[in-house]
Amino acid sequence: MAAAATLSVVILQPRLTLFATTLRPFSIIRHLSSSSLASDTPRAGRSGSVSAPPVDYKQKKIDVNPPKGTRDFPPEEMRLRNWLFNNFKEVSLLFGFEEVDYPVLETEALYIRKAGEEIRDQLYCFEDRGNRRVALRPELTPSLARLVIQKGKSVPIPIKWFAIGQCWRYERMTRGRRREHYQWNMDIIGVPDVTGEAELISSIVTFFKRIGITAKDVGFKISSRKLSDSNSEFANVSKLVPFLSLQVLQEVLSLYSVPEASFAKACIIIDKMGKIPMEEIKKELQAVELSNEAIEDLLQVLSMKSLTELEEKLGSAGEAVSELKQLFSLAEKFGYSEWIQFDASVVRGLAYYTGIVFEGFDREGKLRAICGGGRYDRLLSTFGGDDIPACGFGFGDAVIVELLKERQLLPELPLEIENVVCSLDPDLQGAAATVATILRGKGQCVDLVLENKPLKWVFKRAARINARRLILVGSAEWQRGMVSVKILSTGEQSEVNVDELE
Repeated sequence: MAAAATLSVVILQPRLTLFATTLRPFSIIRHLSSSSLASDTPRAGRSGSVSAPPVDYKQKKIDVNPPKGTRDFPPEEMRLRNWLFNNFKEVSLLFGFEEVDYPVLETEALYIRKAGEEIRDQLYCFEDRGNRRVALRPELTPSLARLVIQKGKSVPIPIKWFAIGQCWRYERMTRGRRREHYQWNMDIIGVPDVTGEAELISSIVTFFKRIGITAKDVGFKISSRKLSDSNSEFANVSKLVPFLSLQVLQEVLSLYSVPEASFAKACIIIDKMGKIPMEEIKKELQAVELSNEAIEDLLQVLSMKSLTELEEKLGSAGEAVSELKQLFSLAEKFGYSEWIQFDASVVRGLAYYTGIVFEGFDREGKLRAICGGGRYDRLLSTFGGDDIPACGFGFGDAVIVELLKERQLLPELPLEIENVVCSLDPDLQGAAATVATILRGKGQCVDLVLENKPLKWVFKRAARINARRLILVGSAEWQRGMVSVKILSTGEQSEVNVDELE
């Protein structure tokens, strides 16, 4: 028995390591082993922290709730998840995309190459038994980039891939935001034109229409982070704010003769818009030598929701404005103009975006961003590959479910079983199993009653699982090669030859 217990501990070690220990960003987890379980010698992590002593799980009552920020999927929730994922998949296939997947566990370096991103501080990361730094994936795009580089020229361009994968982020939880979630990604690699972004937005609109969401419920905010490579000031702050905001800021700075030293500081403050009260934004801008007139002008322009207004302010010569105009023109051809609007304040948190960016939002303003994406033409070089034009989006499963609840559009997905097969005599259990096997061989779903139950129980069971037919195996009928078939919706009952069951 002692050997068996030891073996059980060894088998469970990876799960104990990952889930029984609180994972904090950039923390090192003590690795359990048969020797370390018996040892009380503390081990220091990379940051000098000391691991907690082993927990005696035999004496500890197990918490029946899942870890904070994660979910169970009992049958009714699993049916909803499958329904949602099937819609993700069917839309992707409609648009000619191929499905891929990646490991949930990736190297930590895959996510920390891009400095200054919030995502770095939200990693579930640790050191494995081989002293390798690894992390649970917080998003899918870096894994996509890694796989594209790995495949190289063996995959013809353009690449159109989609994935539905589990992601992990250690972050503050709000409505629609969990530490564990599933994400639908669609990505196009090798298309430099904004037709790529237009196609992606069209696919999301198609998905919304399939599940009953309209343009009155959801819209897309569109902006751009197109950089001016020749402008060093832009390059220094490009990770902080969208390019359009930079252009506007530069315009205002020039108009009001604000010192150039205030440029980067003002960019950092502008990035806080929507995160802190507007009065705080104004105070911080005043502190970096912007006059009240300059602040009001700047905030007025950044609140623009019209591409025409922006063009009047910045002119139409810039590449960012030109691409935005092309996207809005394509939206008319695709038929989703009413879904999109220009919004100069859209940033997107990930630093790898380089052009058009977009966010799906709840028009009632009750929920956080539903989805988001854009162009990331220079992502591959971050991982040592050759840059290829690329764009894509991520769409989480949590917020859309909250939106469907808000709009009372959650589908009714009851369990539905075609047949219940029951023997009327304990000696006929084998015969009932034969009938079930015949029907299953013909592709029909069968719930076989495995115990000797009274008919009252069987009928209740059939009603609860929404069975279409009840098939009873009785002695007299079975001797003639027959079974009794009852259609539960009408009450019609008849005898049918076993070989003729359909």
